[in-house]
Amino acid sequence: MTTEILQLCPLIPALEKELDERFTVHRYFEAEDKAAYLAEKGAAIRGVVTGGHIGLPADIGAGLPNLEIVSINGVGFDKVDLKEAKRRGYHVSNTPDVLTADVADLALGLILAQARQLPRADQHVRTGAWLKGDMGLSTRVTGRRYGIFGLGRIGQAIATRLEGFDARISYTARNKRDVAYEYHATIEELAANCDVLVIAAAATADTRHIVNAGVLKALGPQGTLVNVARGSLVDEAALVDALKNGVIGGAALDVFEDEPRVPEALFAFENVVLAPHVGSGTHQTRRAMADLVLANLDAHFAGKPIPTPVL
Repeated sequence: MTTEILQLCPLIPALEKELDERFTVHRYFEAEDKAAYLAEKGAAIRGVVTGGHIGLPADIGAGLPNLEIVSINGVGFDKVDLKEAKRRGYHVSNTPDVLTADVADLALGLILAQARQLPRADQHVRTGAWLKGDMGLSTRVTGRRYGIFGLGRIGQAIATRLEGFDARISYTARNKRDVAYEYHATIEELAANCDVLVIAAAATADTRHIVNAGVLKALGPQGTLVNVARGSLVDEAALVDALKNGVIGGAALDVFEDEPRVPEALFAFENVVLAPHVGSGTHQTRRAMADLVLANLDAHFAGKPIPTPVL
């Protein structure tokens, strides 16, 4: 009898196919009566495959008494209770490194799209507005001051790309790094000394709503907020207020606190660019992530060390 696993969200077809070939897969997200489904299947489940945006909700985890591994298709593990995993003795794995380049690329895309007003420019052509007159001017990307909050793998990749734009780069991180960029001890200080504040840090209890009204005020009316980390790092109510009152100059966001629900107030701002959490959303990266999900599951159930453990 094959090992039984629980799949909490849709995955790319190739990964779902390979999971089906290896395991008995129970697709929890397709169940109409989820509580009854979990009560029926839970005791047989030895592994969970999930996304970083879902993790392992406590009520689901509690219904899986024989759980051995949670394999996250993503880098974020903030929505898995690691203390509970350690207490119960099950592994947690993720898919780091393989998505670094794509998320960093998207950060640059958001910076360019917001500063050069590319969504608005596209509509100016498509709607025929260009026939009636020019769109107006936008903001230069090259040579501006960029502050990066979180200089891990993704933050460093963003910084490397920004160097090609003659950027003046500064950062805030848990520890000072051996890099040429200017270090600021707090995010408030970082925001006060940059034109574009890029959020690339992990979501933790300490970073929740770390981009608050004070940080946005420090960023200032010419400043732009870019978030490719997690939505929980930004106080979205404070962000809406800051945009409404001209406290900051604009924003470009790929992540939100309650995805896929986005504060509708953001839709009205022409100086805001929105994306549906597509940082890792390329064919190449999703395939590489899938390979890591499978590698972690295969290794665990073969009694070998998992390649990319969180716990």
